[in-house]
Amino acid sequence: MRLGAYPCKIKRNTLAFIVYGKNLIQERHRHRYEFNNKYRKIFEQKGMVFSGIYPKKNLVEIVEIKKHPFFIAVQFHPEFKSKPDNAHPLFKEFIKAALNINHS
Repeated sequence: MRLGAYPCKIKRNTLAFIVYGKNLIQERHRHRYEFNNKYRKIFEQKGMVFSGIYPKKNLVEIVEIKKHPFFIAVQFHPEFKSKPDNAHPLFKEFIKAALNINHS
C-alpha cells in the first residue's frame, strides 16, 4: 500500500510540465495499484506519453495522450491537495481547457 506523499519527476514538453511549471513535484497516494511497466512500450507506440515517474522505483505516476485536447491521468489523488479557494493545478487547467473548447 502506498500512502502519503511521493516525488514525481515530470518530463519536459508535456502537459504535466505545463500544468505544474516544474520538473519535480510531490503528490499524495492512497492505493495498491500500479501501471505494469511490462506494457509501457506498447502503450507508447500507440500514443500514450508517460509524463510523470516516481524515480526511485520507475513507477508511472502521470500519463497523457498528446493528440487529445486535455487527456491527463494520474496515479495519485490531486483532490487531497485541493481547497475551495485554491484548486489543485490539474483541476485549474482542466477547467481552463474545457472553457477554451470551440463549440462551433
